[in-house]
Amino acid sequence: MTTAYLNRIATAVPEHDVHDTFVVFAEKMLADPRLRVVFRRMVSRADIAHRYSFLDPQKGSGQFSPHDANEFYRLGNFPNTTRRMELFEQSAPVLMKKAVDRLALNEMERSGITHVLVTCCTGLYAPGLDFEIVDHLGLSADVERTMVGFMGCYAAINALKLARHIVRSDPKAGVLMVNLELCTLHFQETQELEQVLSFLVFADGAAASLITAREQGLALDSFKAVMVPETRGLITWKIRDLGFDMLLSGQVPGELGRALHEGELMAERDGIDLWAVHPGGRSILDAVEKGLELPTDALAASREVLSCFGNMSSATVMFVLQRIMQQARRGQRGCAMSFGPGLTAETMRFHGV
Repeated sequence: MTTAYLNRIATAVPEHDVHDTFVVFAEKMLADPRLRVVFRRMVSRADIAHRYSFLDPQKGSGQFSPHDANEFYRLGNFPNTTRRMELFEQSAPVLMKKAVDRLALNEMERSGITHVLVTCCTGLYAPGLDFEIVDHLGLSADVERTMVGFMGCYAAINALKLARHIVRSDPKAGVLMVNLELCTLHFQETQELEQVLSFLVFADGAAASLITAREQGLALDSFKAVMVPETRGLITWKIRDLGFDMLLSGQVPGELGRALHEGELMAERDGIDLWAVHPGGRSILDAVEKGLELPTDALAASREVLSCFGNMSSATVMFVLQRIMQQARRGQRGCAMSFGPGLTAETMRFHGV
């Protein structure tokens, strides 16, 4: 059976670092001074230094502006879904091109692209990003396009699973995968602390990857999905009048850690050298580390991505895999893992070549 390989990964973020501006803005939004105290404490514990957005913060004002210089998030007048999707359609292709250009496909690789896969849960329009990619790279008009939509943070693992199926069925196939999210597009005006804290970690980012049968990079060995029973409502993501509305329960880390501790990975973890875990937040990484009883440095790549970029939903695990790929030695075994609505953990086994 043909082996599929993740040959190369390129990543990109917008130019605006908005983490500090968001903290100022979110604290002003909370009317209850007691909630502000708790929020500040959680900010200090988040282990996030930078998060990037297509929105341009007005320095020192705690406000945000989109590219047209009109205020975007204004207390008492947050934008509706139509306005948010208009900005997604304007801004997503810009970030996509940045990531795809950094992948630096040569002419042979470009002409060998037979499939384009896109993951995104933060915006949609048609003809969409799949068409934008084909046009930007001048790909053949008969390239096969697939959108993996609204699956949340674990969508990249599902797309890699699909890419593996494609390459195994056609060894000559070349798969270009793009994972792109503009998470900062969906900040909500609320007095619910749990909801504000959920947006403390989210950011914008994109990754572009090449998957072929060429023996280079990381071999994609196997995939497994694990749904945690009776947790269906702990992560939800729904389209509403004022954008996409997220619920991210504080129970998620505990349930996730328990499920991992009781699952089959516990018995297999000693045979895994490299861990590419989606950094959904510091508490998520702590829960994985504790649940699987991992060494303190096992999730170093994930913690670095969290600190430097925050949680970029589906793109984030690819940022981690990019770092893992740079350090992986031939024969080393790895496990990639992402979490999202369900509550679901999507896992991928790989090894260095």
